[in-house]
Amino acid sequence: MAATDRRQRQRRRVCWALVAVLLADLLALSDTLAVMSVDLGSESMKVAIVKPGVPMEIVLNKESRRKTPVIVTLKENERFFGDSAASMAIKNPKATLRYFQHLLGKQADNPHVALYQARFPEHELTFDPQRQTVHFQISPQLQFSPEEVLGMVLNYSRSLAEDFAEQPIKDAVITVPVFFNQAERRAVLQAARMAGLKVLQLINDNTATALSYGVFRRKDINTTAQNIMFYDMGSGSTVCTIVTYQTVKTKEAGMQPQLQIRGVGFDRTLGGLEMELRLRDHLAGLFNEQRKGQRAKDVRENPRAMAKLLREANRLKTVLSANADHMAQIEGLMDDVDFKAKVTRVEFEELCADLFERVPGPVQQALQSAEMSLDEIEQVILVGGATRVPKVQEVLLKAVGKEELGKNINADEAAAMGAVYQAAVLSKAFKVKPFVVRDAVVYPILVEFTREVEEEPGVHSLKHNKRVLFSRMGPYPQRKVITFNRYSHDFNFHINYGDLGFLGPEDLRVFGSQNLTTVKLKGVGDSFKKYPDYESKGIKAHFNLDESGVLSLDRVESVFETLVEDSPEEESTLTKLGNTISSLFGGGTTPDAKENGTDTVQKPSEKAEAGPEGIPPAPEGEKKQKPARKQRMVEEIGVELVVLDLPDLPEDKLARSVQKLQDLTLRDLEKQEREKAANSLEAFIFETQDKLYQPEYQEVSTEEQREEISGKLSATSTWLEDEGYGATTVMLKEKLAELRKLCQGLFFRVEERKKWPERLSALDNLLNHSSMFLKGARLIPEMDQIFTEVEMTTLEKVINETWAWKNATLAEQAKLPATEKPVLLSKDIEAKMMALDREVQYLLNKAKFTKPRPRPKDKNETRAEPPLNASASDQGEKVIPPAGQTEDAEPISEPEKVETGSEPGDTEPLELGGPGAEPEQEEQSTGQKQPLKNDEL
Repeated sequence: MAATDRRQRQRRRVCWALVAVLLADLLALSDTLAVMSVDLGSESMKVAIVKPGVPMEIVLNKESRRKTPVIVTLKENERFFGDSAASMAIKNPKATLRYFQHLLGKQADNPHVALYQARFPEHELTFDPQRQTVHFQISPQLQFSPEEVLGMVLNYSRSLAEDFAEQPIKDAVITVPVFFNQAERRAVLQAARMAGLKVLQLINDNTATALSYGVFRRKDINTTAQNIMFYDMGSGSTVCTIVTYQTVKTKEAGMQPQLQIRGVGFDRTLGGLEMELRLRDHLAGLFNEQRKGQRAKDVRENPRAMAKLLREANRLKTVLSANADHMAQIEGLMDDVDFKAKVTRVEFEELCADLFERVPGPVQQALQSAEMSLDEIEQVILVGGATRVPKVQEVLLKAVGKEELGKNINADEAAAMGAVYQAAVLSKAFKVKPFVVRDAVVYPILVEFTREVEEEPGVHSLKHNKRVLFSRMGPYPQRKVITFNRYSHDFNFHINYGDLGFLGPEDLRVFGSQNLTTVKLKGVGDSFKKYPDYESKGIKAHFNLDESGVLSLDRVESVFETLVEDSPEEESTLTKLGNTISSLFGGGTTPDAKENGTDTVQKPSEKAEAGPEGIPPAPEGEKKQKPARKQRMVEEIGVELVVLDLPDLPEDKLARSVQKLQDLTLRDLEKQEREKAANSLEAFIFETQDKLYQPEYQEVSTEEQREEISGKLSATSTWLEDEGYGATTVMLKEKLAELRKLCQGLFFRVEERKKWPERLSALDNLLNHSSMFLKGARLIPEMDQIFTEVEMTTLEKVINETWAWKNATLAEQAKLPATEKPVLLSKDIEAKMMALDREVQYLLNKAKFTKPRPRPKDKNETRAEPPLNASASDQGEKVIPPAGQTEDAEPISEPEKVETGSEPGDTEPLELGGPGAEPEQEEQSTGQKQPLKNDEL
């Protein structure tokens, strides 16, 4: 009994643990009903959401556009985002930040920092002495890091998604360029953390595009591999990706479609921005040439004029993609001088000739990394806005040797849609069709360590070792374990990038440090001292390259093993727990099996089995000794990480950045609230001033009342113009409340008079219908009457009282002047209607659910004979026993009588009661036929 109780308690604990897990999942599910994705491009971003009832929808911004410029304007007291910030770029170019993602994860000596300063000289960059990263110095008081600016943009994207979804959103999938290294990816994660977003995954934008393409063409994917090349030229960079689609067999869901990234090539600076910058400089040269000899200033030294030229260059590039030439023109470019010049497509292509020569580069890189040829590529699909340039398509088509380039994908929104699909997959709130995604490692990662070896007796030397952790184009997410043998004391090892020979010299400089982390282990020697009699199985380091492509060292363990012998009676706690859990799921073992829980259960020999004579088995005390088993001991090793590529932001600085962004968001919300209050006050003043001259308002007000209201409105309007700019939100709301209180009586009188015709007409209709209903109810015959006299009298009283109230109130209202508060109120009319309707509805419901009373039958009435084939059950009558016999007694059998339990369709004899039979007793509520007297049969 004691053992049974223990097993039951263990089962209850396991069941409660499962219930707790399910409850935790349900609670988590309730907080994640909507998820979002952010396709973060260099020039613009696309936001998409998934929520119940809204599958994969692109979010519209405040201007009802599907993409939003990634631009932020930071001023002392306000911020602007998106299109509003783009318009501010002309007025305040220094405070307007764009293309700041190019500085993420970069230190001051990175070539991209110098390139950014050359492209946008109006920005002042300062440097962090600890991390050697850059900051934007907007003013002496305003300084922001690229991560903080990106955090603002992500927070703004979430506000757009929440407004569109009409509910809070915390979970997001964010796209990043495939060429982002570890430092750049960690910088994006820190920016998301500053924005308060929970990042489900950083997905490569090329992978998101490939996923979107596959999801919408699921039916076209089969067991035959299809190789598709995606060529994505955006504003800041170009990426070429080779993807293989085919169906594979999965353990969870059987045959499912899969995409595998096979090859990747990229050019970090080849994109539409570089084309626009060259057009900008060309237009600046034309403007200077037009003003040559006038001792005019160089337009390149004027940030506002250069911002105007960059905007015009963007428009010109788009127009020249469809036209042979176009006229560039800017009104008041500089010093109130207009600019106008004709630019042809040929000139544009000559300006960007070296850029177009770089178009085939990513294609060759992708083919080399995939170890494939162009003949194996079935289709080349264009992605990204810059691929619309005709010269880009011409050069690319020649490079790939295809008949045509595929344009059957939304070049702007594909990545956002693929990312939001992945967000739905990772969220617990949605059930989506599986689509296996196998992303690929672009930069290989290896582990380097040095150990002492003895090459000859007494001669020791140091040997440098390298172990590849994650190979180039290997799949991820993935976990790896590296075992270090022959170490019995504390030691260090290094995590670095592998062979980056596929990058050019300039790309290597942009890439940054090739050394990631130095790992210092502490406690290795102590672990050996703790287990001196155990055999060491090495120092095991557990690495994880997660879904975001970010590497982490989970833990380091020192592992030991030894052989131990258990007594027959011993049973470890772990074995007991394993047997208990197994029994819960139908995997219970016999008592003999429990004794060998850690080893394979051995079958008994023939000698031990009971023979024909029933020889009993060996007694409990004669059990065999269990064989020795391996005992494994694991000791956690202390780890100290020295980050070498880019130190992470310290926790205290990260907390300050989070607080800084929260304060800015709160300030923006307060500003929006104040603007809303000011707009409401101004609108009320204008609307009320106009209403004072409308006939319906003049009818219910005196000249003095209108003059008082008009004077107060004028005074408030003057105050708003003179002092309103410095008024707080509370002051503006108080002013509005004063005006509304002053006008409350006027507005009330007008509104009441507007409601009277409709309300009085409805009351009259209800009174008429109620009177007709009461009249009809009183005409019901007494034998069929279902309403009591009290009920009908009550209804009549309510009708009479309502009529009397209406007539009296109308008469009283007619005596009052229109300028005074009315006594006939719409709310009183509605209350009277509700009271009358309640009484009528009560009687209607009673009539609906009351069943008619049974009518007494005439004694002289004859009853029609039932059909011959009608059974006793069809007539609803029982077999009545003969006289002198109780109902419980068996009826007298008759010759040739058919049994009452006949099959359907058979006829039964009709048995009628004798002279002493009693009629059947039935209840009215059963709905069966009424009892019949003997003289009626």
